[in-house]
Amino acid sequence: MSSPILLWPAAASAYAGQVDLLIACFGALVALLSAPVFILMAIWAARYRKGRRADRTPGKDRNVWLEVSWSVIPFLLIMGFFFWSTAMFLDARTPPGDALVINVVAKQWMWKFQHASGAREINEVHVPAGRPVRLAMTSQDVIHSLYVPALRIKQDALPERYTELWFNADRPGTYPLRCAEYCGTDHSVMVGRVIVQREEDYARWLARAGTDGGLAGRGEVLFHRLGCSSCHSARSTARAPGLAGIYGRTVTLADGHGVRADDQYLRDAIMLPNKDVVAGYRPIMPPFGHVLDEEQVVELVAYLKSYRSAQQGEQGS
Repeated sequence: MSSPILLWPAAASAYAGQVDLLIACFGALVALLSAPVFILMAIWAARYRKGRRADRTPGKDRNVWLEVSWSVIPFLLIMGFFFWSTAMFLDARTPPGDALVINVVAKQWMWKFQHASGAREINEVHVPAGRPVRLAMTSQDVIHSLYVPALRIKQDALPERYTELWFNADRPGTYPLRCAEYCGTDHSVMVGRVIVQREEDYARWLARAGTDGGLAGRGEVLFHRLGCSSCHSARSTARAPGLAGIYGRTVTLADGHGVRADDQYLRDAIMLPNKDVVAGYRPIMPPFGHVLDEEQVVELVAYLKSYRSAQQGEQGS
């Protein structure tokens, strides 16, 4: 997959336009502050060139307010840019609660996308225009970095960790996706596409893509196939923590401190269950680090996040 190299890619979202405006304004400020220095350097170089006697008599007048102003004014302007960029950074790290969630697994050398409906894609992802989309990312092997120039977003995908970013693409089209972190021999071919579609076109694509039981549905099948239900069930004779409504709950650990059961906690509880043992239980659960790949973990986590209403009777400590 090849595409032309653009010095300044098109902006496919309102956030991208804000980034461009920030860069343009900050560039103008840098030019404004540095231009007098270079202009005066050129003037002094011409005026006091070799063969010309310089008048080095100390000046008698000294304008304190002028000297203060050329220090204070640039400082205030730069602080303004600091608060402006900080507000944009916080906004980029705070996805809306109703964002469409797409799980991303990076792997040498491809991008795998999993929609909540069950649709799966490799090296391209379809998203609806005008709707916030949150990418929940992890890596199967080494550090990768998902970079979409047209959206002005970039985020590392880390092994054994979940990271996220969100965007709202409001301009339908097809935009290049790159890995911006050197990840091995074929790093340069780890490319893809973000396909932004109108809402009705996205709905049609989703219907054609197939669901395969949905992400949580595949996780439920895996949950029972691995025998998890034989321990994490109210009817089980084995003493294991109940999982109904676990997602988002505060779990008390054996050492006394509490931890919120988010995506990262659920992943660690599957792959390294004896790392943080729930209070009142023994560390006897076998680890699944060498049994499951990251895609299967994503499916299990999706199931556990939905494991609430139908299983409320099984809820335990």
